[in-house]
Amino acid sequence: MSGQTPILVLKEGTKREKGRGALSNNIAAAKAISDAVRSTLGPRGLDKMLVDSMGDVVVTNDGVTILKEMDVEHPAAKMLVEVAKTQDQECGDGTTTAVVLTGELLKKAEQLIEQNIHPTIIAQGYRLACKKAIETLDAISEKVEITNHSTLAKIATTAMASKSVSFNRDQLSELCVKAVTAVAEKTEKGYTVDLDNIQVIKKQGGTMTDTEVIEGIIVDKEKVHTGMPISVKSPKVALLDAALEIKKTEIDAKIEINDPNQLNAFLQEEENMIRKMVDQVKKSGANVVFCQKGIDDLAQHFLAKEGIYAVRRVKKSDMDKLAKATGGSVVSKVSELTAEDLGTAGFVEERKIGDDQMTFVTGCKNAKAVSMLIRGGTEHVIDEIERSVEDALNVVAVAIEDGKTVTGGGSSAEELAMRLRDEAAKVGGREQIAFESFSEALETVPRTLAENAGLDPIDVIIDLRKSHKAGKITSGINVVTGKIDDMKAQNVIEPIRVGRQAIESATDAAVMILRIDDVIASKSSPAPSPGGPGGMGGMGGMGGMGGGDFGED
Repeated sequence: MSGQTPILVLKEGTKREKGRGALSNNIAAAKAISDAVRSTLGPRGLDKMLVDSMGDVVVTNDGVTILKEMDVEHPAAKMLVEVAKTQDQECGDGTTTAVVLTGELLKKAEQLIEQNIHPTIIAQGYRLACKKAIETLDAISEKVEITNHSTLAKIATTAMASKSVSFNRDQLSELCVKAVTAVAEKTEKGYTVDLDNIQVIKKQGGTMTDTEVIEGIIVDKEKVHTGMPISVKSPKVALLDAALEIKKTEIDAKIEINDPNQLNAFLQEEENMIRKMVDQVKKSGANVVFCQKGIDDLAQHFLAKEGIYAVRRVKKSDMDKLAKATGGSVVSKVSELTAEDLGTAGFVEERKIGDDQMTFVTGCKNAKAVSMLIRGGTEHVIDEIERSVEDALNVVAVAIEDGKTVTGGGSSAEELAMRLRDEAAKVGGREQIAFESFSEALETVPRTLAENAGLDPIDVIIDLRKSHKAGKITSGINVVTGKIDDMKAQNVIEPIRVGRQAIESATDAAVMILRIDDVIASKSSPAPSPGGPGGMGGMGGMGGMGGGDFGED
C-alpha cells in the first residue's frame, strides 16, 4: 500500500462490527432480554416493578408490558420486543413464552456456531423444525365449540393463572366468556370476534369481586340537567352527531342592534331555533338522547321540561357501541331524526360508581356490544386486573375463532420436542443437528416453569419425558404439587394460536438475528455544547447526517 491514501467508505465515527463478533453481540443482547422476563413465566412466576423517567410505577408480570416499558437500545434486543408485541396483537397471551423461546433458540444456535456449523444451515434446520412443530401441534389439538362455556372458562382461567388476579380467576373467567360470546358473530367459515365491541371501564374502589359485565354500554358521563329523570324504563334512544345549540357563523359576522326590541327579537329567534330542535327530538318519540357534541343550556332546560334524559360530549367509540347495542342509527342532522333512527334498551339510568356519576344502558336485546366494569382497591391493582382481563378476553376470542385448543403446563412443548427428536433422523445432512437443537429449545418452556416453581428442572424434564414416552401427551408440570400431572384433568388449556404464534415468531426472529454478520451503526449527532455551536463542536453533528443512530432507531 506504499504511499496510497486509505479509502474511507463510511463516515467518520461510524461503528462497524463484522463476522463472529457481530453475531455473538446480537445473540448476547437477545439472551439478556429473554433472561429479563424468564422469571415471570407460569403460575409461580414473579412480578417486575418498572419505574419510568417520570417516576410512574408499573407492577406486572405481563411479558409485553415489561418489554414495552423497558428502554431497549440494542437493535437485536428490539427484535425480541417486536416478537412480544406481535404475540400480544395476535393472541393476547404467551408473550413471555415467545421471548424465552427466541432466547433459547439463539443460545442453542451459538453452541452450534462454535462447532463451525454455518448460520445458514442452522436457519434452514430451524425452518424445517418450525414447519414440523406446527403440523404436530395441529395433530395433538382438540376442538372447542362456542357453546362449550366450561372449556372456554378453563382457557380464560389458564391465561390468568400466572397473574396477580389468580385468586379471583374463576369469577373473572366466567365474566370474560360471557362478554366474548355476547359479541361473537357467526360467519360462513365460523365465528369472528371484534374485541373493540367489549368496552372495559376501570373505576377505583370496591373489590375485585365487584367487577361485572353489563349487557349494554356504560357511558362515563352524567345527565346534563338535574331536572331530568334519573332512570328511564324501555327507553327510545336517539344518537346524535350534531350539536343541540346555535351554530356560530363560519365567517366573521357583525350584527348591529339599534333598538332594545331588536335585541329581544334576536334572543327570541335563538330560543325558537333551540325549541324547534328539542321539538324534533320529542316528535321522533325519543326519551333518551346521547349527543356527540354540545347541548346548549337552553336546550338542556327544554329537554328536562319534556322529561328527556340527555348526555353530551359522548366519545365517538362509545356512540358506535351504543348504535350496535341499541340498534339505533347515529344521525348527523337533528331535523332528519325520525322514529326509525331510534334504538331500544331495557333501562337507561344514572348510577354513582366511586366518586363519579355514570350512565348505564342495560337490557339490550341481542347486544352486540357489552361493557366490563373493573373494580379494585388501588390504581396499580386495577391496571393489572385490566391487563389480565384483556389477556383472558383475547384467548377466549382466538379459541372461538380457531376452534382448537391444546394443553398447557409445558405438556404441548414437551410432546413437540419428543416428536421432533424422533423426526430429526429423517432430515439428514447438517440441518439434522439444528433440527435436534430446535427440539431441545422447546423444552425450555417446561424447564423454566419448573425453575420458577422452585423444582429441580433436570428431575422434572426426566419425569416428563418418561410420561410422554408412555403415550401420555397431556402430561405437564403441576407447579402446585411439583409432580407430573394430566393437564387436561387439571383444566390447564390454551388456544392453539398461542403456541403456534410463539413458535413461528420465535423462529423468524432467531433466523433473522442468525443471518446478520455485519452491524454498521452511524454516529449520532451530539447535543449542542452549552456555549453554542462554535468551533469544531458544531462540526461533530455532520457525522449523523444522512441517517440516525442505528442503535436508537
